[in-house]
Amino acid sequence: MLHIQHTSFLIILLLSITGCGETKTANNTPKNLEENEQHQTTITISQDQFEGENMILGKLETQNFPTLVSVTGAIDVPPQNRAIVSSFTGGYIKRTPLLIGDKVKKGQALITLENPEFVQLQQDYLEVAEQLTYLKSEFERQEKLVAEQISSEKNFLKAKSSYKQNLAMYNGLRKKLQMLNISPNKVEQGILVSQVTIYAPISGSITKVNVNKGMYVSPADEIMEIINTDHIHLELSVFEKDILKIKKNQQIRFTIPEASPTYFEAAVYLVGTSIDPDSRTVKVHGHLHHDENYNFAVGMFVEANIITEEKSLLALPNEGVLTMDEKQYVLTVNSQDDQHLILEAKEVKVGDSYNGYTALTDIGNLKKNDQFVVQGGFNILGESGGHDH
Repeated sequence: MLHIQHTSFLIILLLSITGCGETKTANNTPKNLEENEQHQTTITISQDQFEGENMILGKLETQNFPTLVSVTGAIDVPPQNRAIVSSFTGGYIKRTPLLIGDKVKKGQALITLENPEFVQLQQDYLEVAEQLTYLKSEFERQEKLVAEQISSEKNFLKAKSSYKQNLAMYNGLRKKLQMLNISPNKVEQGILVSQVTIYAPISGSITKVNVNKGMYVSPADEIMEIINTDHIHLELSVFEKDILKIKKNQQIRFTIPEASPTYFEAAVYLVGTSIDPDSRTVKVHGHLHHDENYNFAVGMFVEANIITEEKSLLALPNEGVLTMDEKQYVLTVNSQDDQHLILEAKEVKVGDSYNGYTALTDIGNLKKNDQFVVQGGFNILGESGGHDH
């Protein structure tokens, strides 16, 4: 049986928010109290009630309460882990076997292009390569003749100029062939091709495919995108007013609200030094902890808190702090025996809540060794006063 005693100490509103200014005694007979009179409330419960309400006792604990800067951002990768695949010259898509989501290795064939201009480029190279042999020989011959004063300086300079021009053209065409993954040595052997293959510049996953078979692409077109997610990070936007609080190695807790309520951990790695003139934000780069354990996708929106400092404060689990009439109370154990517990409701001042705990900023005459109801207390208080939370 629930038993309540009232003595002058605690504000009457704790157990009289039914609107009638009443409390109930052990025999459930209403006892009228004067408005604004201060009372101390004790509640006597049996051991069976304690167990039936799944009540748990605990003590004040010292918990770290952080000062947080709330920001938003996205999952991203470093620039070197993102590659846009394009062609150095135009061509028609001959073969494109890959789809979005396919994994590729660096150097793997991605796409095949076909263009008659590839053949013309190889012919030009072959002609220049053949001329180069003759011009080099003539240059060396004229060099010897002018040294022996047999030929004129004019003939030597002419031979030298022709050779140098041809050599520059030869090297330029050779470089173009190499950029198109055409072997210059095979061309010099007379082996010409009409198709070129584009290879993966990095390992990763295909995230975009912008072409179809038979489609013509120019050098300006983005054929596909590859992203390597081995080293993903957070790219956060911090408002100008908060940026001076952000330092390297500060801890970050973030969620991906569209995918999961789970909190993940990261740390500040780089703090930007320029402000976006439109949003008045600064970019902050964060490194993830144990990112290999999660299947994050690049571009995921994140909500994050950067912990700028921490304070150690006395606290109770959130369920141990009860709110009534915009005031906060805790239930302490006044006395206890094998049959009953006598609880006392006391008003406290609270601060922030974090990680399941609420900070107590003013505990009055409470002591750190006092026992508190940290679970199930509201049901008892509600039964005694008939309140809604």
